[in-house]
Amino acid sequence: MKAAVLALCVLVGIVQARPQLKSLQRLAGAVPSILRYDFDNNGFGGFSYTVDTSDDFHEFAEGEIKNPGTDDEAQVIQGRYSYVGDDGKTYEVEYRADENGFMAAGDHIPKGAAGTVPKGQLGIPSAAAASLAGGGLG
Repeated sequence: MKAAVLALCVLVGIVQARPQLKSLQRLAGAVPSILRYDFDNNGFGGFSYTVDTSDDFHEFAEGEIKNPGTDDEAQVIQGRYSYVGDDGKTYEVEYRADENGFMAAGDHIPKGAAGTVPKGQLGIPSAAAASLAGGGLG
């Protein structure tokens, strides 16, 4: 009898824990669908893709291997994406990632934030880096 009650409790718990998609749809609006997805992989490190969704998100990116087979070999990716913000405005971002870091540009991105993140650096404040290394925060 105890096993049957326990099994029933477990079953009820599993059913209640499942994702409540309809509740999420009411909170977030309709779940966007993919309208277009194109991907091209040339097999030698080069690729391009395009994605368009029903909520007006659009992205295009392409990448290639720069200086293949040398010590200066690097993956280069550049692209752009746009989306409609909560305020109804369309935001556009262009980006590039290469051996010099990641660079992004957009009218809504603060100029100091749109710079590069140098290779091998994460942009972690020195106090946080010292704490992670065991040196404390002060």
